[in-house]
Amino acid sequence: MKYYLADSIYPRWPVFLKTISCPTDARRELFAARQESARKDVERGFSVLQARWAIVKGPARSWYMHHIANVMYACIILHNMIIHDEGRRDSDWSYNEAGPSAGHATPPVARGLPYGVSERLQAQESMRNQQAHLQLMNDMIEEFLTRSVR
Repeated sequence: MKYYLADSIYPRWPVFLKTISCPTDARRELFAARQESARKDVERGFSVLQARWAIVKGPARSWYMHHIANVMYACIILHNMIIHDEGRRDSDWSYNEAGPSAGHATPPVARGLPYGVSERLQAQESMRNQQAHLQLMNDMIEEFLTRSVR
């Protein structure tokens, strides 16, 4: 199952890897600091993509995972190509700044194929399992600490 780096406002589901709000020891404190740092980096990068392409702003729950990945890869590659070609200064804009007054039409939002009903219900049930959330948190902390020691 995939997971999202999240803060404390999200429910205790295994799809959300939340920060540890009150770390009890130095290991958990280090993990919380690194998790928060990574989450902020992802949020910054994602907001850059959302500012440039409307397809990244829309909901994607009913898309197949490989369609989401392909869209994200395409947006990231195109963003990097624009930065390389035009330079960083010219790429600091958002679609909202250009706005309809600049003569831009709203870009179309593509949709992927929906999941089957049974797969969707099963995925929703498994993502709300609080015991799996606790296991994921413990596994991630141990994995992080194992890699940090090396």
